[in-house]
Amino acid sequence: MSPTEESPDGGRGGPAPGALLLCRAVPDSVAPVAPLLRERMLLAGAGAEWSVLVPEGTPWRHGGEPVDRVLTGWAAALAVGAPWPVLALWWDADRAGFTLASGFRRPVGYVWLADGTPAGEDEAMRTFAARLGLDPVLDVQTLDRLATPDPASDARARLHGVLAVLTRVGVALPAGLEAGESADRLHEAVRGRSDVLRVERPAGREAVRARLGAVDGSRLGPWLPRAGGARARALALAQVAAGLPLFTWGVRHRSGGWLTAGALLVGHGALGLAYDLAHAREGHGR
Repeated sequence: MSPTEESPDGGRGGPAPGALLLCRAVPDSVAPVAPLLRERMLLAGAGAEWSVLVPEGTPWRHGGEPVDRVLTGWAAALAVGAPWPVLALWWDADRAGFTLASGFRRPVGYVWLADGTPAGEDEAMRTFAARLGLDPVLDVQTLDRLATPDPASDARARLHGVLAVLTRVGVALPAGLEAGESADRLHEAVRGRSDVLRVERPAGREAVRARLGAVDGSRLGPWLPRAGGARARALALAQVAAGLPLFTWGVRHRSGGWLTAGALLVGHGALGLAYDLAHAREGHGR
């Protein structure tokens, strides 16, 4: 069965859903963070300073959740505690697009209908280029063309155009990874490679260690819970305050991606507050 026929992935005619997560970091830096998503994935290098995560696609196969919502939540969750941006590329029978997440900044993205009709905000392309350090003239002109109508360019071709621009900042996907393919075909393309790492769901203590380790190397270092003090406490409270609405929204809309993002923020904040409380008790006991 071809990826454009009716299948368990797609549920109807048109391309079966698929997705890729590009991280601007080497695999060794991404590997400790990726298990926080609690999804089985494959991790491979995607250029000198880039890595790609290839998900199995379980949330949108069995949960009935749109692939774009899942990937946006995953990208946001990964980027919250990492010093590098995360770019989610996704597609299904009706649309295709991307979302760039970086730290606590609002994610930016763009969407095309299946036939390539632009359905995003023009300014999003310029913000996307600025956050990745793309050329403000040549690269932005190319991205602007991708945001204008072109009957000869469908959604898959638009994603290929985005990836072509990203080669200017070092992105080089492993052979066989093609935007627009089904999750099964993407998985098949890389799982036999010797340099691919398998990401598994962490258990209790391992999950906590992964969460702390991920934030340790981030731009939030001076604000970390184990740094102690008012700044760490302020960050912990801000994380809980930001995470609770995301978690609630994820529960109401049954969105695994946003549930993960909210849980990650709340978990970081709770750990920080717990550490701060324990540290204070130790100080009083001396």
